[in-house]
This record gives sequence, C-alpha cells and structure tokens, in this order.
Amino acid sequence: MKKRSVSRIPPLFMLESAKLIGAGAATIASAGAAVGIGNVFSSLIHSVARNPSLAKQSFGYAILGFALTEAIALFAPMMAFLILFVF
Repeated sequence: MKKRSVSRIPPLFMLESAKLIGAGAATIASAGAAVGIGNVFSSLIHSVARNPSLAKQSFGYAILGFALTEAIALFAPMMAFLILFVF
C-alpha cells in the first residue's frame, strides 16, 4: 500500500490568514453602528413630530444615544488592529 503525500499548509500562513479573517469580522460592527445611528435619529424625528414641545430635551437624548453608538463604532477598528498587530 502506497502512502499518499498530503500537502501541509505552513502554520505561520494559517495564523496570518486567521488574523485577516478575524480583523475582517471585527469590522462588521461598523455596519451595526451605522444602523444604530440611523435608528437614533429616526426616533428623534418621530418624537419631535409627535411632541414638538419636547424637541430640545429629545435632542439631548439623541446626542447621548449617538455618542454611545459611535463609541461602539470606534471599538470595531480598535479590535481589528489589536487582532492584526498584537496577537
């Protein structure tokens, strides 16, 4: 019985490709953050249309929601860079 020769992928190449796949997956959070920011301002428009007297207070809450959602969007590239250059 003849042994088959199995080509082996070098471990360093597999590690590098896993890093690239992980960094790409980490940037998917940017799309989620964009949807979240759209929802925040969509809700602001709806609330001001229903009750214009609370527009100023609603705008403050919308800016807070925007800031928190944008923070998540900034964590996504940070995680991608950590995956690429630290691990």
